[in-house]
Amino acid sequence: MPSSHRSIGLLITDHIASAGVEGHNIAGQIHRIREEEGGDPLRSAPAEEIVNLLVQEVAAGSGGQALEAIGVAFPGIVRAGVIEESPNLHQLKGLNAAAALRDALLSRGIRARLAVSNDADAVAAGLAASRGASDKLVRVWTLGEGIGFGHFPPADGVWEGGHTVVSLDPNENFCACGGRGHLEGIMGHRAMRLRFLDREPEEVFAAAQPHGDASPDPHCVEFVLLWHRALAAATATSIHLEGPGKFYITGPNARFVNVGFLNRCVQEMVKLSPLQSYVFEIVPPSDELGILGAALSALKN
Repeated sequence: MPSSHRSIGLLITDHIASAGVEGHNIAGQIHRIREEEGGDPLRSAPAEEIVNLLVQEVAAGSGGQALEAIGVAFPGIVRAGVIEESPNLHQLKGLNAAAALRDALLSRGIRARLAVSNDADAVAAGLAASRGASDKLVRVWTLGEGIGFGHFPPADGVWEGGHTVVSLDPNENFCACGGRGHLEGIMGHRAMRLRFLDREPEEVFAAAQPHGDASPDPHCVEFVLLWHRALAAATATSIHLEGPGKFYITGPNARFVNVGFLNRCVQEMVKLSPLQSYVFEIVPPSDELGILGAALSALKN
């Protein structure tokens, strides 16, 4: 076992973020690959190209030193190292990511424990480690291009909480997977842009507030209420299935959450007294938690 105990974590969302991990901390700087650095954006890059980019990041991050573990976190349904579905990166569907990465790493002479996980689960693992909550149930909503639901400790199952059905309206069809009434079809960044073709999400939330003598836009007000009630409904479902506790909320669009109103919405939905000890915490968005959680998951693999 290398004396440095150095691992590398990689997080794939709308970009690739990677860093070394030592203990429960990021070691050095986080490196990010975005569209402006050259090459195709991830949405159109072939799966093989994404695998090669990840291996290049590992090679660069290792500095030629031995690694103890490599953890890689992808969006979508990830089980036994296979990406069974990835609505926001369709080209990854069916990819045996663990096998592809292991072969590509070995071709460069890199040998280490390897684990492939879901990106939201990696965030949950990172939260558990950084908050000293490794002995507790950690649930996290990640609000971005899609909606992730992270769960720690890892549990068998699909855990695609972003596709929880929160509406019976057949017109609610903005989810990237094609399903109707899904949480992601209301809250996802992509879904919001499709719903309001002439407005960005931040404009929608701003228009739902009064500005000077201007009244709020009724359509935007109605949507903001729906947005919060959708998250409340999905959370209430989780509470009814697994019990109460703390729910973390993070990601680029966590800034839109009104925690007080969200709490009131959940209170309308959860009435059984043993289930009412729940709480929300907003966590500023960062790649650090997902990178840390991915690496720590690999160490336990």
